[in-house]
Amino acid sequence: MSLIPATILTGFLGSGKTTLLKRVLTEAHGQKIAVIENEFGEENIDTDILVTESKEQVIQMSNGCVCCTIREDLRSTLADLAARRRKGELDFERVVIETTGLADPGPVAQTFFMDDEVAESYLLDSILTLVDAKHANDQLDLRQEARRQVGFADQIFLSKTDLVDEVAVDDLVHRLKHMNPRAPMRRVNFGEVPLANVFDLKGFNLNAKLDIDPDFLEADSHDHDHGHDHDHEHGEHCDHPHHHAHDDDVKSFVFRADRALNPAKLEDFLGAIVQVYGPKMLRYKGVLYLKGSDRKVIFQGVHQLMGSDLGPKWAPGEKKTSKMVFIGIDLPKDILLQGLEGCLV
Repeated sequence: MSLIPATILTGFLGSGKTTLLKRVLTEAHGQKIAVIENEFGEENIDTDILVTESKEQVIQMSNGCVCCTIREDLRSTLADLAARRRKGELDFERVVIETTGLADPGPVAQTFFMDDEVAESYLLDSILTLVDAKHANDQLDLRQEARRQVGFADQIFLSKTDLVDEVAVDDLVHRLKHMNPRAPMRRVNFGEVPLANVFDLKGFNLNAKLDIDPDFLEADSHDHDHGHDHDHEHGEHCDHPHHHAHDDDVKSFVFRADRALNPAKLEDFLGAIVQVYGPKMLRYKGVLYLKGSDRKVIFQGVHQLMGSDLGPKWAPGEKKTSKMVFIGIDLPKDILLQGLEGCLV
């Protein structure tokens, strides 16, 4: 049986997660989806849709979807669902896991890599983060969990953009890009996002494309700590308290090099770094040019877990270069960049 794709849905309170889940569970979209809800959800869907006295924790919905709440831990819930699917008791094609508004998605993502039983049945497709444009700045200022959710995202959906002006949306987008330049952002109304934009994003796959916002890379070539004028040529808003007023602890930076990396040195260095900074490293991903390999090497990690894979061959005439993005909490950019420089041949 092929692996079951799984999507982790995270987002701040009131950002529209429940709206999105209700649509998944009730709309006639023709897909069989199992939704796993955290019992501690801030607005439990159950109260609206699942008026039932049954103690059974898996409920079949009228549109063919399945809703289930996590009673013990996620691992056993996922294993149980997969087992019931194998026996033919349940029929579903994919899984959506809703984390509570205050959760760090990291441990949820790690479950898919660390647990053999889960890894044999599921494939993590992507982490989606819903951001409420009206309240995001306050939430990001006050809550590290909110900043972590942005750092983890493979795709960010901005909801309630109709409630704030364009300048505020621009500023928010700018702020989010500094935290996570690799997650595409999309505006959605009240969580009403087309399901095609939610599933099969392959955000987590080890692929040879490292999608980092190109403007971010350009901006990054200037020194970010002094004068930020290069960040906006549009002088008309410049009386506006601007972009870098937020010094968020979740930040990203990019390492690029045209010289080959020494594989043994790189492995030692990254191994040492995740030992020390693993809990603060949210996501890191790279496409690498390693000495002695005629193929691209693709690597990524979540916290202390990292993995790599051989990608396609470098094409004839293609410029060989390494590009890595690190997203984390107060990561020591200088130490990381110097250490990586030290791994170059």
